[in-house]
Amino acid sequence: MTAVEVHAVVEGPADAPVLLLSNSLGSDLSMWDLQVPALTEHFRVVRYDTRGHGRSPSVSGEATIDDLADDVVALLDRLGVDRAHVAGVSIGGMTGLRLAVRDPQRVLTLAVLCSSAHTGNPDSWADRARTVRAEGTGAIAEPVVSRWLTPPYAAAHPELVARLQAMVTAADDEGYAGCCAAIAAMDQRPDLHRITAPTLVVSGADDQAVPPEHQQLIADGVPGARLLSLSPAAHLANLERPEQVSRALIEHATGGTP
Repeated sequence: MTAVEVHAVVEGPADAPVLLLSNSLGSDLSMWDLQVPALTEHFRVVRYDTRGHGRSPSVSGEATIDDLADDVVALLDRLGVDRAHVAGVSIGGMTGLRLAVRDPQRVLTLAVLCSSAHTGNPDSWADRARTVRAEGTGAIAEPVVSRWLTPPYAAAHPELVARLQAMVTAADDEGYAGCCAAIAAMDQRPDLHRITAPTLVVSGADDQAVPPEHQQLIADGVPGARLLSLSPAAHLANLERPEQVSRALIEHATGGTP
């Protein structure tokens, strides 16, 4: 499949190292808003919308994790970026893993947040894709977002919950379903040992969407990887623990210890 020219926003000093941020399934690049002020003090931050999300075009049919990695390579090429620090949440982390295996020369450091190398539940992803194609992303917005934040945090931030549900609903139905297929078919476990980029794995201790054992598997499989567990935090740990995630990303990409 041909790479999609994804929508991107570039912020921060033009001469700073590039930090690429990849969003989770169902979200757009605004999910990183809370990180941008801190990150742009150190990096030229590139945020982009995954195909079928936000302002990026959608493609009919089933995507693969290689398609999503191709989109990133095409974006870096378009921006004239040879190498970047790469960080991603959920499907963004899956994309980062694939990029680090397949195109190691493009990845300075890797941060994988609340993600998995192999979800192990292809039938549930196929069911979700069928639902979205039949009823639209609005049909899944509430149950999906209910796993993004811990219940106490969600209860204290109803406006955030409403915004996240609207974000999921705004995702293109076919694009979302195609990305579900990429997750369903993905098994990166055999390749984790090939990753040479310094890797940080971030886990939300209360993540029900991709439980902590998935992040432990990545940390165990990638040579020299470090695991950071945040609590309380669910699937979008960067929203629930913004300062801690920002600090961890900065320290990791600048050679410190999160």
